[in-house]
Amino acid sequence: MVTVYVLGGLLALLLATGLTPLVKAFAIKIGAVDVPNARKVHTRIMPRMGGLGIFGAFVISLLGLMVVAPDLLLSTERDSNLVWGLLAGGSIIVLIGALDDLYELSAKVKLLGQIIAACVVVFGFDLTVNFVNVPFGNQYLSIDDWIAIPLTIFWIVGVTNAINLIDGLDGLAAGVSAISIATLLVMAVFMGNPVVILLCVLLLGSIIGFLFFNFHPARIFMGDSGSLFLGFSLAVLSMLGFKQVAIVSFVTPLLIIGVPLSDTFFAIVRRWLQKKPIFAPDKGHLHHCLRELGFSHRKTVLIIYGIATFFGILAIVQSVAASHHANWVTFVVICILLVALQLGAEVIGIVSKKRRPMLDMLHRIRVKVESRSDS
Repeated sequence: MVTVYVLGGLLALLLATGLTPLVKAFAIKIGAVDVPNARKVHTRIMPRMGGLGIFGAFVISLLGLMVVAPDLLLSTERDSNLVWGLLAGGSIIVLIGALDDLYELSAKVKLLGQIIAACVVVFGFDLTVNFVNVPFGNQYLSIDDWIAIPLTIFWIVGVTNAINLIDGLDGLAAGVSAISIATLLVMAVFMGNPVVILLCVLLLGSIIGFLFFNFHPARIFMGDSGSLFLGFSLAVLSMLGFKQVAIVSFVTPLLIIGVPLSDTFFAIVRRWLQKKPIFAPDKGHLHHCLRELGFSHRKTVLIIYGIATFFGILAIVQSVAASHHANWVTFVVICILLVALQLGAEVIGIVSKKRRPMLDMLHRIRVKVESRSDS
């Protein structure tokens, strides 16, 4: 079985490496290019639609493995629904993203496409979150369909857009998605879920193959076809991919995609404080703030990779602790997370350059301690 995983990952990587240059030439030919403007970091016209290379590599390798090892992927109805739901919904998402890369669709049209893709997963393949684990208890709560269905659709659409929002620097969205998928992979190995392991391996191989062309200095952008597909895949796998989902607290999926979700959350808070429309674009995202602090393009991306890895480690620790009913670990993880988010947001100024309550409090404490020591 390990051989299948390794060969599948290598196949996806090689396919992405081979397909991406073809997608680049195709994007240039049809005019799917990204033109610089005041909000964007790049300074020259770049081909986009690189997500077609990621999606193509994933689909071809997955279909090939379905022929070679059908028992591994389609052994149960739930596994079969997960695979076909990801393919069907992912195809719709990629189509919407590719059309946006070419024609720049309105936000309403893109949102409608995302909702349709989510509904295909929920209604067409019966993939919904119908129970969650209580972080500080050993029981899980059953969720009625009237709550589970809109909750699942909201999660899929929200995560899909969260990945799309961080796609602002070369290799950023692809790398962060790869780290999140690697986190899912480790958890799937821990839980012994071969289908999720294989899907993660194929996605990881496809992303790494694409990153050869997308890491700074990029030769092609993934575009919405890539960021929306990766966000959609992460949303589906992070909530629906585990047979032993009862042992996974609802905190875990939030940690897995902590970077895009926290960046989106801070963007909403920032725009609310500034009395701007919540969906209004700005240059206050995490990568923008790090660039303003003087970090280079590449260092900014690597710093965010580090933050994503930190979230991933917390997710793994928390899920392992939850499986052993070590609920105090969940409490510690949440406390560490909240403090780290607040301090990090204040240091880089992602919400406000002036409002820094925790840093101000620490400064006052330090002043008092120093004054007492001097006296």
